[in-house]
Amino acid sequence: MSGHHHHHEVSGKNLMWTIVLNVVITLSQIVGGIISGSLALLSDAMHNFSDVLALVIAYAANRMAVRPNDVQRTFGYKRAEILAALFNASVLIGIAAFLIVEAFHKLYHPEPINSVWVIGLGMLSIVLNTASVLLIKEDSQESMNVRAAYLHLLTDVMTSIAVVLGGVLMYYFGIFWIDPLISALISLYLIWASFGLVKESSAILMQFTPEGIDVDEVVKAIEAEPEIADVHHIHIWKLNDHQINLEAHLDFKEDVALSVSSRVIDRIEKKLHDMFDIEHTTFQCEYGREDNKEKIV
Repeated sequence: MSGHHHHHEVSGKNLMWTIVLNVVITLSQIVGGIISGSLALLSDAMHNFSDVLALVIAYAANRMAVRPNDVQRTFGYKRAEILAALFNASVLIGIAAFLIVEAFHKLYHPEPINSVWVIGLGMLSIVLNTASVLLIKEDSQESMNVRAAYLHLLTDVMTSIAVVLGGVLMYYFGIFWIDPLISALISLYLIWASFGLVKESSAILMQFTPEGIDVDEVVKAIEAEPEIADVHHIHIWKLNDHQINLEAHLDFKEDVALSVSSRVIDRIEKKLHDMFDIEHTTFQCEYGREDNKEKIV
């Protein structure tokens, strides 16, 4: 799990260059797909267009996420990236489903395809996508959105290789049904890749307990403090890609002074940060209070 000590700024310049490269690929493949009649090229173009979407959203969300908090937005725009990732992945699933339907239609009615265009533009896509992957490799470690874009670009290299191979088979052997087949496979892959992202971003928006955190272990760590009788009303969630928050009620064994409870909380906060990477905690300190003692309410 990534620590909170260092998150380098995702560099806007690299993202901008990747956007430009992908716009070039997308436009050339759409034109080439229409001229040559290749559905695989159009699928690859959609795949590349999804990168453009992913990168533009990542760029905009990155700019938004660093905007300061204010009285109306006490959390700032920390969730902008998560919303963007969810939107982007959902759009992709829709496009891919449409392409699969088209591919089945073409499998039953294969048409001759100008494979020279397919091979040439597939090669162009491989070169430019490889450049894009190298440009944002480092940033992809830091942000869910850039990671989404990075994965798209990586799969684009793979899909373009498949498109070129299909082009070669069509050119030498005239196997034209290979084109919709490749298109369908690319689309299925798009759906599979996007589904993981939908799941991950939805879990953050639904404020589920982050993966890798065992609530029982957190309870044990807090109740190990000699002054604490019980911890209940626990909520643990992720604010964005990095920040984990926790809130809970703490039952003290004795009616201690505020200064004592503050020292105990300092110890607990440090322990939770070191053990579980929890960055922000809110505790309600109680003594002899008759409230619901369920761990999760």
